[in-house]
Amino acid sequence: MRKISDTITRLAAFRAGPGFQTKGQCRDRLSDLGDFGSNPGALRARIYVPDDLPEAAPLVVVLHGCTQTAAGYDSGSGWSQLADQEGFALLFPEQQRANNPNLCFNWFVPSDTKRNGGEALSIRQMIEAVVVEYGLDPGRIFITGLSAGGAMASVMLACYPEVFTGGAIIAGLPYGSAKTISEAFDRMRGYGMPSGRQLQKSLRDASPHQGPWPTITVWHGSADQTVASSNADAIVEQWRAIHGLDARSTRSEMVDGHSRYVWCNAQGQELIEEYRIAGMGHGTPLDTAGDAALGAGGPYMLDIGISSTRHIARFWGIAKPCVKRDSKTKPARANSDALAASVARAFWMPKVGVPNIPHSAKRADIPPSQKPNSAAGIRKVIEEALRSAGFMH
Repeated sequence: MRKISDTITRLAAFRAGPGFQTKGQCRDRLSDLGDFGSNPGALRARIYVPDDLPEAAPLVVVLHGCTQTAAGYDSGSGWSQLADQEGFALLFPEQQRANNPNLCFNWFVPSDTKRNGGEALSIRQMIEAVVVEYGLDPGRIFITGLSAGGAMASVMLACYPEVFTGGAIIAGLPYGSAKTISEAFDRMRGYGMPSGRQLQKSLRDASPHQGPWPTITVWHGSADQTVASSNADAIVEQWRAIHGLDARSTRSEMVDGHSRYVWCNAQGQELIEEYRIAGMGHGTPLDTAGDAALGAGGPYMLDIGISSTRHIARFWGIAKPCVKRDSKTKPARANSDALAASVARAFWMPKVGVPNIPHSAKRADIPPSQKPNSAAGIRKVIEEALRSAGFMH
């Protein structure tokens, strides 16, 4: 876990400034993909290809959320930063206002969510075009998305499972859960979800595929008030059954202070993982501090000290293993860094994508004479530091 001073500085920085990227301020590192097919979903295709890309490199398809753009989501999530570091290509399908005024992918419209039709086919055509043009590895194609983009990632994984090696769904919804706007809003709130058996049938019926199936990683904030966290349960249930895995996870652990559950096959291969991010609202979890920093905080891009981008790429095997600062089943009882992070999370309750942090504060400085060597001393230092920053009274 990070040091107390780093935690306090992070919190104070959010109070001292907006901490957000406003429209037009993000750096656009993407370029346009030219003609890629009939494009029945009328989507825009944007790409990022690092210099000196290795031969037969992997491809990651990234789907933004509502009100976002491809460039904005890339800038926030840090995917192109990681692509430079690890050597893979990126494809960013981008929604157009003519299709959806809020720039949401139409994950609930039947004509856009079937194999070989609508937006789903447009994305499939983009993938084929970029793989051919840049000589990418067709056996290492992955997809991720946030919110409506996460729900659209569910669509692509269901309709074209033979295309993808793995998928990551962040604050998204399961495939086949809604077919109308009213149903979509109900499912987002956690109402009327089809049964596990119905969701599994929808997944199986979406394509003629017989396996092997993509690996799945699911991320959701425990305080998400936009897309209910019950959707994460439904996604795991839908894919757990298709993989033939037990209902109970194979193991659980703490990673950077958050719960991770893993389902393995008989050979011990990790096929499904789920992260529940304590106290987080609706958005993509980020870690923008330290040597392994990626991305930038903003609306629906939540800097809470864990990089979903880096962990997802690690799960897929296209990035170096993450340094797990807290991978124990139970946290140490008198670990000052773990305690500091847990206190920080207690004051970090993002709501609808915006960190719930007051607007001004002074940076807290901890006198050297107050360095603790006991659990009681640790609590005292943290409390005094947070009071100095204005987070406690």
